[in-house]
Amino acid sequence: MPLYEFRCETCGTFEQWRSMSEASKPMLCPTCHVEAKRIYSIAGMMLSSSLKAHIEGGAEPRIIHRPESEKSTTNQRYHHPQGRPWMISH
Repeated sequence: MPLYEFRCETCGTFEQWRSMSEASKPMLCPTCHVEAKRIYSIAGMMLSSSLKAHIEGGAEPRIIHRPESEKSTTNQRYHHPQGRPWMISH
């Protein structure tokens, strides 16, 4: 039987062993007997604090601002005055 994690709005989180057929059914909080929602998480993974911080920090995209000097040279980098050398036969 797998161990599932649930969250009660008043009492917090708790874990409960349930069969896989009961996994999607609601669970009552053992303390206050209010319906608790299941928390979906990665099963069986132990993450170090540094790896967890790296994963969570990588969720938001970062905006990189390039200096004006780099912007003008990046367009010239792809310029081929003799055409496209990889398309010789066309």
